[in-house]
Amino acid sequence: MIKKLPPESFAYYVALGPARSFQAVADHFEVNRRTVVRSAEREDWNTRVAAIEGEARRTADAKLASEMADMHLRHRKILTAVAARAARALQEYPLTTGMEGIKAAEIAIKLERLLAGEPTDRTAMDVEAITKRELRELLILGGKEEDAESPPQDEVAGG
Repeated sequence: MIKKLPPESFAYYVALGPARSFQAVADHFEVNRRTVVRSAEREDWNTRVAAIEGEARRTADAKLASEMADMHLRHRKILTAVAARAARALQEYPLTTGMEGIKAAEIAIKLERLLAGEPTDRTAMDVEAITKRELRELLILGGKEEDAESPPQDEVAGG
């Protein structure tokens, strides 16, 4: 007796995920693999799966983007609150006792610059130091080992 493939076979095929195969569907429903192949060709399973996976990716991406936007808003609100409290502390307390307010203001300013995509002073200096170090290393690797002991000309001149 020849068994027919049930209508839920496509849903099972999709649910298999990365382990998806026509043979797995055939084994599960106890039918011949060729029966599954004919049904898949007739119902265009591959195109349908691609559309389902594409829609799932778009939905997941939209959810991730929404969560990321929510996180940025939360961080911005916290930063605004810290900045407001720092400003209030700077107004209400003398410098000797308002040091925590000054530290909070400094942190708020750095974080605000970071969120805006601007480098902090320390980051800019670090990039310059890294560039100089890499240039020195390239000079050493370039066969100028005798110059390795002496600093580059721009450092000698104070630049």
